Amino acid sequence: MDIVELRMEGPAESALSFQLTKKKSKLVDTAFSSRSVPAFHSSSSQNRKRFGSRRNRVPPAFASISMSEATGSSTQGAKVPLFMLASAAESKPQQDLSGVPTWRVVVGNLLAGATAGCAVEAALYPIDTIKTRLQAMIGGGGIQALLKSGGGKSLYAGVWGNLVGVAPSSAIFISVYEPTKKWVEAELEPSQHYIGPMVAGALAGTASSLTRVPTEVIKQRLQTGEFKGAVAAIRSILAKEGLRGLYAGYGAFMLRDLPFDAIEFVAYEQLKRAWSAYNKRELNPAETSLIGAFAGGFTGIVTTPLDVLKTRLMTQGASGRYRNLVDATIQIAKTEGVSAFMSGWQPRLIWISMGGFVFFPVLEAAKKFYSPKPAAVMEVTPLEGSSKKSK
Repeated sequence: MDIVELRMEGPAESALSFQLTKKKSKLVDTAFSSRSVPAFHSSSSQNRKRFGSRRNRVPPAFASISMSEATGSSTQGAKVPLFMLASAAESKPQQDLSGVPTWRVVVGNLLAGATAGCAVEAALYPIDTIKTRLQAMIGGGGIQALLKSGGGKSLYAGVWGNLVGVAPSSAIFISVYEPTKKWVEAELEPSQHYIGPMVAGALAGTASSLTRVPTEVIKQRLQTGEFKGAVAAIRSILAKEGLRGLYAGYGAFMLRDLPFDAIEFVAYEQLKRAWSAYNKRELNPAETSLIGAFAGGFTGIVTTPLDVLKTRLMTQGASGRYRNLVDATIQIAKTEGVSAFMSGWQPRLIWISMGGFVFFPVLEAAKKFYSPKPAAVMEVTPLEGSSKKSK
């Protein structure tokens, strides 16, 4: 009797679709299709004779397995449980990275992070510049006051120097985030997997802060027009303020970015999983963009007051207007009112929402592009004893 074996070889990203049709006492066809069509074989010579003429008339566009049920016969077809077939069809084959060097996986994550980070910065830098200038304005005044003072010009000021810092910062973040998330999730029950992105985001943010903070300080002081170039900014800051000047506002940065990274990535991962489970398929790039935009926009609004404090501390330079985070909070509240803590929330909302819209699909595509691609193998075999004749 039939012993059915399904074997698929090909790239791990091959999309599979599943269709099952059963006609009573005649035929059970289980069909799988892929961009790289796998070969399926049945060991039954009876099936080859029975369906050979049909295959000769119409060459199939996809590979299939046929299991026959002979009416009135004591022999029944191999009983492959439906859940096994459905799982095989709906699940992506898993990559076997056992033979891949660790450095190759790390390099893939580094390149993916750098690509996604630079894509966002290059595309949305002007919006970030407007946000920074609004937050740095003492006494406020809004967008109209900013435009009257000439703040709408040179919106790409310092972009190249910023990209030099963003590339390693984003690379470090993703190279820490991905393995940490997988490790934490492996230690937890599925219902607790939301903790993985939370812990991974916080650790990745801490690791990347060593390069992100100096990059942010230089970028914002270039955006406000204090310096004309990144090299001049670094020299001047080191000469007048020392190394500490490059890490101005570090506390405010961490207070903003640690919860930001944790909240944004948890929201993104959970929404992505929920939507994928609901549709029983992977997200397409448009869906990934929309979920990323929502996760980023929500987190951006919540953390705007912390972003204002960070900007003020980073752009004060050697003036010493604010002694620390607490002093900045008190002074801004007394002299400008509580509303000052939401300065620039509109461009920040647009910037971070669009940033999520761009960042996450680019990141997902970059991870696939740079990741190792060993051959994937997926097999489905019948339960033990399924080929025995029933008595």
